[in-house]
Amino acid sequence: MSTQRLRIGVLGCADIAWRRMLPALAANPDVELTAVASRDAAKAQRFAERFGGEPVVGYSRLLDRPDVDAVYIPLPPGLHAAWVERALRSGRHVLAEKPLTTSRADSERLTALAETSGLALLESLMFLTHSQHATVRDLVGTGEIGTVRGLTAQFAFPATPARGRHSPEVGGGALTDVGVYPLRTALLFLGDELEVVGATLRVDEQLGVDIAGDVLLATPTGVTAHLTFGTEHAYRARYELWGSTGRIAAEWAFTPPPTHPPVIRIERQNRIEKITLAADDQFGNVVAAFVARVRDGVPSVLEGKAVLAQADLIDRVRDSALVLPRREGTPTGS
Repeated sequence: MSTQRLRIGVLGCADIAWRRMLPALAANPDVELTAVASRDAAKAQRFAERFGGEPVVGYSRLLDRPDVDAVYIPLPPGLHAAWVERALRSGRHVLAEKPLTTSRADSERLTALAETSGLALLESLMFLTHSQHATVRDLVGTGEIGTVRGLTAQFAFPATPARGRHSPEVGGGALTDVGVYPLRTALLFLGDELEVVGATLRVDEQLGVDIAGDVLLATPTGVTAHLTFGTEHAYRARYELWGSTGRIAAEWAFTPPPTHPPVIRIERQNRIEKITLAADDQFGNVVAAFVARVRDGVPSVLEGKAVLAQADLIDRVRDSALVLPRREGTPTGS
């Protein structure tokens, strides 16, 4: 086991990097942040001053540096495939923001490239590393709600100023930016043999991207999942499994702060129970998982077949969805 710190460079100065991932990288004693690249010199300088490392203008220049063992890529989704490939071919391990790419074909190709190159390639779908979901799986597995009959999951938040998520040129859209969370939740609890029974995507025609959607999935045995996501709603980040004898829900499932003790709610016929768990830092967990994968080859839920199953499901939802134009206002009864 190596004791040398993992030297990481950052390709892009996205908001998620500033708010969440770079603080987690800077806090990990096994990581050295050596460089931060942006097309904007002032932005690279601002990030470097806060988190450390040397500011670099241009992503290619960062990949030319000899003091970078691995890269973190928080670029918009449509840019992932090209820069993940360039980073892998330069011999660097890669931690990419979700989604890994915008298609199953690209994700499969890059996963194979990483494997043949002996490099780590992880997708930062951070909620998967939070300990509350393992607790839910354990409770379901021990029969706390009987046999699972269905799942619902919602992740949505209010409209924000246009960024990468609102730009079709760089792979923006609610399905890949937000819908990936409830979709991966369904895969996590119901397995990867899910059929897309129906789907809708609501599109803002001025922006040119989907801003909300609903998906109905089913397993071969008839267990269903109803998923809702969007970027024009009141905030909600929750999932619930409905069983033959009860229901279990994660109340703040996808973006809990590292100081927040999560609450698991269990409902049975004559009793409601709330279990408060220890706080957990899912961004810190992603960094630790990446370091462990690079140093010691420790497998991670953030890589491999699970990521490809997720990419495949996103493709199938996109291909089968009924696309509806966004309409302001709410219909009222007469």
